[in-house]
Amino acid sequence: MTAGKGKAATKVRCAIYTRKSTEEGLEQEYNSLDAQRDSAEAYIKSQAAEGWTLLPTRYDDGGFSGGNLERPALERLLADIEAGHVDCVVVYKVDRMSRSLIDFMRLMEVFDRRKVSFVSVTQQFNTAQSMGRLTLHILLSFAQFEREMISERIRDKIAAQRRKGKWAGGVPVLGYDVDRSGPSPRLVVNPHEAAQVRTIFDLYIRLGTLLPVVDDLRKRGWCNKARVTAKGRRIGGKPFDKQSLHDHLTNPVYVGKVVHKGDVFDGEHDPIVPLPVFAEVQRLLRQNGRSGSPEVRNKHGAFLRGLLCCKACGRAMVHTFSSPRGAERNRMYRYYRCSNAIKSGASRCPRPSLPAEQVEAAVVEEMRALASDRDLLAKVIEQAQGAIGAETAALRRERGDLAREMDRLAKGLQDLPAAGLTDRDAASRAIGLHERIASCERRTASVEARLEELGRKRIGREEAEAAFADFDGIWRTMTPWERRRVARLLIERVDYDDEAESIEVTFRPDSIRAFADRALEEAA
Repeated sequence: MTAGKGKAATKVRCAIYTRKSTEEGLEQEYNSLDAQRDSAEAYIKSQAAEGWTLLPTRYDDGGFSGGNLERPALERLLADIEAGHVDCVVVYKVDRMSRSLIDFMRLMEVFDRRKVSFVSVTQQFNTAQSMGRLTLHILLSFAQFEREMISERIRDKIAAQRRKGKWAGGVPVLGYDVDRSGPSPRLVVNPHEAAQVRTIFDLYIRLGTLLPVVDDLRKRGWCNKARVTAKGRRIGGKPFDKQSLHDHLTNPVYVGKVVHKGDVFDGEHDPIVPLPVFAEVQRLLRQNGRSGSPEVRNKHGAFLRGLLCCKACGRAMVHTFSSPRGAERNRMYRYYRCSNAIKSGASRCPRPSLPAEQVEAAVVEEMRALASDRDLLAKVIEQAQGAIGAETAALRRERGDLAREMDRLAKGLQDLPAAGLTDRDAASRAIGLHERIASCERRTASVEARLEELGRKRIGREEAEAAFADFDGIWRTMTPWERRRVARLLIERVDYDDEAESIEVTFRPDSIRAFADRALEEAA
């Protein structure tokens, strides 16, 4: 960067970047950021004969990790580099810029493109020289290794704290605050919130289900834990719904426990809820069906589960049931209930529930109509063939576009030697072109597979009529699980319109082909 003999040195505009991972100590009159800047300023002054001058703008990131690039001062620095205001970036140590090798390579790409050099004061290298670039890669690899080791030590420390029952950070739940006055932070009981927690547990034992408790809490105006972050953002403080209430009722922290990766340990904080009360709540939750696999919850053959929607709310309708008390206590009534009503209360939906047997019978009648109503069957076939034809045409156009794109990329590879690029830029460009060609090839294979699949889905009218000729016989022999499978093959969705008191069944475009294949399986 020196000028020829008898000429003034070329002016090099230098920007200093400083960073500290935590905010600890930044309130001091002279902190770590100031120390980093002083060292960088002294280095720039020592290069005054080479034309180095310090830009007045400060780029200081206090309290930001080097593990990512989401830092306000760094973003301002990159914007000034792109605008052409900076010739050299000076840091105290390379890990002040980044601790991630991948992120640092991205920064170096920006620096190289804008012809900006990078200097580390304490490590004595300059990326304007080849040896400086080599040294940079070595140092950055060690910086990333150090960062990963720090992460492992932090995880091990948190696990050890949990095993000893200590508070290891995170967001405290309703009923507790964090006391940071001692040598380590610990949970302490918030008396006002603790009284609310005990009332919530008692309400659930008394009312027996989640939704009545949610309604009661909303009437009282009670919300979950609210807090303000270090940056002044308020989070939490929202009204309870079924999910958040369930999370509170099942949290072992309320009986003086801490959990780490599924293991439960005795905590050093005071419990809020007596253990017998907590155990009774868990028993009731299990009894009321909060646990169990999807197959267990669907053991009653609700074949519209996942298909039926409430048109007024735009939400799915969930299968549920109830058993009356008294003489009919062994009888069970099944319903489909709007998930909006389940989550927020029956008043939020004009028709919160439907008798399951009635709506299922209506849908079966719609499916049966495909066999008896030739006009309807012809219409569904026409719609299916139209949808298949449209998708086929779109895929063929995409296949042609992919072929042309691969030809263009291949030509780009052939033209690289004559492009006049440096070895480094040519290698980088070649890698990028090969990756894009490979991506096009993968997508082309997917398109070909889908075109072949669509070809198999085409079906004629005679084949469709034969498949539906014995719909009732096939349906009667099916198990509940098989009925649900066939319903999903034929139907895309079922909408219940409360205002019109009607259901609308939307068949899948390839439903006829799917059912024909299923009928052949039965015949075999």
